[in-house]
Amino acid sequence: MKLDILVLPVHPDDAELGCAGTILKHIKMGYKVGIADLTRGELGTRGSAEIRDKEAAKAAEILGLTVRENLSLPDGFFQNTKEYQLEVIAIIRKYQPDIIITNAYHDRHPDHGRANELVEASSFLAGLRRIETFDDNGQPQEAWRPNQVLHFIQDRYIKPDIIVDVTEFWDKKIESVYAYSSQFHSMEYNEDEPQTYISSPEFIDQINGRGREFGKSINAKFGEGFTSRKILGVDDLFDLL
Repeated sequence: MKLDILVLPVHPDDAELGCAGTILKHIKMGYKVGIADLTRGELGTRGSAEIRDKEAAKAAEILGLTVRENLSLPDGFFQNTKEYQLEVIAIIRKYQPDIIITNAYHDRHPDHGRANELVEASSFLAGLRRIETFDDNGQPQEAWRPNQVLHFIQDRYIKPDIIVDVTEFWDKKIESVYAYSSQFHSMEYNEDEPQTYISSPEFIDQINGRGREFGKSINAKFGEGFTSRKILGVDDLFDLL
């Protein structure tokens, strides 16, 4: 199954926080979008891997994804090594996306920057035909390299290279974030769980504030920002409007 956009975040909920509005917008435009989380977030202070699996499935339904799966790399301990690169290469070749979206270059959580490096390297290597990977049926996969790798912006501010107007989809984005009720302050908030940086109501206020800040930059109410290591080009200058 070919996807137009494949999001490869390290933790379940990273995609929702970083680019759910962009996902929703492109699905409405008719593109096929999927998520493959790298880990199950099993080292998280709150909830469990099993709970987050269910939350990720709920969020996928809210977003209307074509597919969502999990590579089950070891949370906190994966590295940008051949072993894990081959797993990411295989998922890229499986879905043959034109665009990949992944974690920020660097961030408060060290997994985010390491995931960025792993996905960037794997996206290039996936295009080398002499690297062998196999599909679920044991058949050799064809080489595939995406046209573009973008990085959403997370806790630490990074100046975006592009901003997507997601005003129409912001409420749905926040709904998808709240699907992770074990992690964030919501109607299903469990006060018996340990309190964390992201479980406070102020954290969601920060997400809304960042969205408004990026939106203001492009004369919109809400925006999501992305960075790219490649120079971005356009065919039509009026696309910039």
